Amino acid sequence: MKPAPFRYEKPRSLEQALTLLAAEGEEAKVLAGGQSLVPLMNFRLARPAVLVDINGLAELSHLRRDGSRLRIGALTRHAVLEESPLVERHWPLLTEAVRLVGHPQIRNAGTVGGSLAHADPTAELPVALAALDATFVVRSLSGVREMQWSEFFVGQLQTSLEPDELLVEAVVPALPPGTGCRFDEFSRRHGDFALAGCAVTVSLGPGGVCARTSIALLGAAPTPIRATRAEAELVGRPVTAESAARSAAHAVQDLHPTSDLHASGGYRRGLIESLVARSLLTARDRAREGAPS
Repeated sequence: MKPAPFRYEKPRSLEQALTLLAAEGEEAKVLAGGQSLVPLMNFRLARPAVLVDINGLAELSHLRRDGSRLRIGALTRHAVLEESPLVERHWPLLTEAVRLVGHPQIRNAGTVGGSLAHADPTAELPVALAALDATFVVRSLSGVREMQWSEFFVGQLQTSLEPDELLVEAVVPALPPGTGCRFDEFSRRHGDFALAGCAVTVSLGPGGVCARTSIALLGAAPTPIRATRAEAELVGRPVTAESAARSAAHAVQDLHPTSDLHASGGYRRGLIESLVARSLLTARDRAREGAPS
């Protein structure tokens, strides 16, 4: 199928892009990598009157360390994130997650901002950034606002972005010393959307007990979610096979994943529990081996 007719605009500056979004409102869609939007348009599930192509805005393609934080421009390609030595050394959870995004062709074209703005609960980067407590920066002609990941994702394929706003950057804090990470997921075939997954960090304190942990879940709800009760339970205790299994069980206790032709909700819940238990132990082992610096 082919998309419905639309007007194409390619702004030369961020200011021009924001002006277009302010003028067109809900009639406009932003085109970045196009890996989600273009198929939706071809199936006519999305019918924007105006397509605002921001691929010429080089100021949104940065990937740099700013003090202890990582700043990822919205137009940063998945492949750039994947191949960054800086990210692999200091934020290895992102490297592990982005390597599971589709296929190389998709990662060459797809952007970090596009993945976040699409807000698919089975996408890897939103879940990884939830585990890392990322903040998102959005711009409009009215100014700049920042929001936590939990404020940004509000429903399946829905964010709190207003029609005149553009996501411009993700900001990721440094991991504490002595932290290990693991991103894991299950899909029926390589490159398919995952049925379930998780992003986990474990920070070890004196005596090897868990000083801090984050457990973010993929495919568990309409948005990425954190298993806060399971996180709190693990803090102050050694991460053992028994404690990891107990935390994983609590992580899925109140979950009701969607059933569809690919898997039942119960099957997905069981997958998540197994992946979380396994990932906690892997993250613990990596924390023992040496933390990001």
